[in-house]
Amino acid sequence: MKRVLVLGAGLVSRPLVHYLTDRPDFEVTLASRTVSKAEALVAGRERGTALALDVEDEAALERLVADHDLAVSLLPATEHVKVAKLCLKHRKHMSTTSYISPEMEALSSEAAAANLTFVNECGVDPGIDHMSAMRIIHQAEAEGARVVSFRSYCGGLPAPEANTNPIGYKFSWAPRGVLVAATNPGRYLKDGRVVDIPGDELFAKPERVTVPGAGDFEGYPNRDSLPYQEMYGLQDVKTMFRGTLRNLGHCESWYRWVKLGLFDTEPCDLAGLTYRSWMQRVAGGEPAEAALGRKLGVAADHPAIAKLGWLGLFEDAPLPMTEGGNVDVMAARMRERCPFRPDERDMIVLQHEFVIEPPKGVRRVYSTLIDFGIPGGDSAMARTVSLPVAIVTRLILQGDVAERGVIAPIKPAVYNPILDELERLGIRCEERAA
Repeated sequence: MKRVLVLGAGLVSRPLVHYLTDRPDFEVTLASRTVSKAEALVAGRERGTALALDVEDEAALERLVADHDLAVSLLPATEHVKVAKLCLKHRKHMSTTSYISPEMEALSSEAAAANLTFVNECGVDPGIDHMSAMRIIHQAEAEGARVVSFRSYCGGLPAPEANTNPIGYKFSWAPRGVLVAATNPGRYLKDGRVVDIPGDELFAKPERVTVPGAGDFEGYPNRDSLPYQEMYGLQDVKTMFRGTLRNLGHCESWYRWVKLGLFDTEPCDLAGLTYRSWMQRVAGGEPAEAALGRKLGVAADHPAIAKLGWLGLFEDAPLPMTEGGNVDVMAARMRERCPFRPDERDMIVLQHEFVIEPPKGVRRVYSTLIDFGIPGGDSAMARTVSLPVAIVTRLILQGDVAERGVIAPIKPAVYNPILDELERLGIRCEERAA
């Protein structure tokens, strides 16, 4: 019997827990600060156990890590290295969906020496994007061809029929994470030239992206694309771009909101403020709508300001916190106003575009994933984030992953069985040449 510790019972945890507890040779302990969330996810699962855990209680966390064969961290990214160090101490494997941080990468040699595998970047983005890209890259290499351009976009969005609010967005995972990411700078390679985009200009010039079967979207840079040249073995590529997809009209409003500082993380005193008085403080004047327009150089009825009104940010209701950053106020309001209803579907859209040079002639190859959530069941975000890490967890504990150290799923021995199993579960990347 393999014992798996899952840390975190958030919006994406259920498919992972159910996938592993459906197997007769796996037991899962789901640990969460809010034990009621964990209990709901393991209800009726004979091999699932829910526990309350504050990850700041390192002694309790260490006891749990020591008592299991592998720890899956679905905690905030800042907690992964803490978990990894405990896994090292007690010689346990680890898996997570998050990006490999420099601090995590620094543990790779020690993990390899201890005969341990720490898989990171095994969700959807990062995760399925890596795996589906590497499959085509390796196919091209096997033909003696080479990739000269790689462009990739991914987005988690409302399904078309669920795109019913003025924001054009609903949250299938933690709103604060989405908003903080909206201020990340972007960097990519275009026609051999490095392009740097400051965080406050991320939404300034979105590209219109058409995905057959899904529609038209806005695309903007997703962090720094350059490290993926080395990860993907594309050091000679002329264009290397990874981007995020949003619905049309999104970037104009979010560009203005970033300029207003609405996603700033710096803590400040919010005691006694209402949403309106907070917006007046942000605007530096009153009434808030007119002052915001002057600050942005737009009319008071500009869509970016009208959408803030729809979110209720000009209401006299008290803020739900007495201290926090502007991003925390925005996240709280968006959590209330932009949820998915139980009968609504979300949608994951992922599209790679490759330009591949001879020997078979210059051609474009596309790999596209479109996945929809299940009304009343798992969201597409939850499925595509947590099923890959569930599958790799199973593979590690079955002895089917030989690679050691801190790794991403970019080698055929790792990504092929994951992609094959995802296809069996109805999650498939369609490839086509153009």
